[in-house]
Amino acid sequence: MHTPFILGIAGGTGSGKTTISEKIQDYFRDKAVYIPHDRYYKDQSEKSMEERIKTNYDHPDALETDLFIAHLKQLLDGKSIDVPIYDFTNHTRKAATTTHADPAPLIIIEGILIFDDPALRDLMDLKVFVDVPADIRILRRAKRDFEERGRTLDSVYAQYIAFARPMHEKFVEPTKEFADIIVPRGGKNEKAVSTIIHTVEKRLKAI
Repeated sequence: MHTPFILGIAGGTGSGKTTISEKIQDYFRDKAVYIPHDRYYKDQSEKSMEERIKTNYDHPDALETDLFIAHLKQLLDGKSIDVPIYDFTNHTRKAATTTHADPAPLIIIEGILIFDDPALRDLMDLKVFVDVPADIRILRRAKRDFEERGRTLDSVYAQYIAFARPMHEKFVEPTKEFADIIVPRGGKNEKAVSTIIHTVEKRLKAI
């Protein structure tokens, strides 16, 4: 069995990382497995809801990246994994609930902080950074948090000012330098998505 190819897609919150990841997964179908980094937010079941709400989820310490890396290495070794499921409404993992993931030729990982950790970064064969202006990203983040995560306008604004914006400047934007491909305009940039697909396809055939 050939060693799987790991594609990493990073960028700021609301940049379109998930859209691009899903388009690539849809193209490769059963040849790809998609694992978002945000599934690995740490379990906070022992904390009160007030404590959970105050957590800085845009900081690397909020994520169990060591487990993420261990799971990726298992996939690289041809072993299946059980991916945690994170409940964004209650700010903690769903107890005793996981998603089973089998090895595939292409492993797609995505998240705002995946280029920050050198050990994680070194596992990637191709690194993509989705680059979108901050005003567009915050609007997309607000829409997502309203519709999918049960947040209020006040909570989204407070979290963005306190955490998302400063953490982007400190931990996300500087990692753009590690990208092999930079994608402007987000998930609607079909030419960029096609370029990524073509590059991955070519690399997979060479393995």
